[in-house]
Amino acid sequence: MIVGVDESPAARWALAWAIGAARLRRLPLVAVHVSRAPIHPFPEALPLQHAARVGEEARSEQVVNEAFDDVAGGIPGDITVVVVGRMGDPGYHLVDLAGDGDLLVLGRSRRGLLSRILLPSTSMYCARHAETTVVIVRQPAPPDDGSPVLGERGRRFWNS
Repeated sequence: MIVGVDESPAARWALAWAIGAARLRRLPLVAVHVSRAPIHPFPEALPLQHAARVGEEARSEQVVNEAFDDVAGGIPGDITVVVVGRMGDPGYHLVDLAGDGDLLVLGRSRRGLLSRILLPSTSMYCARHAETTVVIVRQPAPPDDGSPVLGERGRRFWNS
């Protein structure tokens, strides 16, 4: 099972769904963060670009760990978790990683029209191009009845 992770609340909902599904099906979970930082085809040729790439790969692990902290209080010990960091187009890398028989889990955030025009939807790209099952978890609306969300972790989860 592969789950796309970023800093958005929708990605946290997708991660929560993926953790539950991985537990239920006893599957390993591959958490992937793809940085949209510009890349050079030969980063080793440019020392500055190589340093930026190494920094972004380390940041990817940090983003995934923070998401696990918010959602589950850390990486769960009862499932196997692998963290993967890439640079480039998220849709391309997620589709590339998802092989036959995998389950690709993504979050769908609430974005405006201008945002969707300037930055195309990763979840829609994956739904069109993946040759495996894609689950798109939509971020629910926050509760309107004024009831508090349980716990500090829950408040961060809704307000990220």
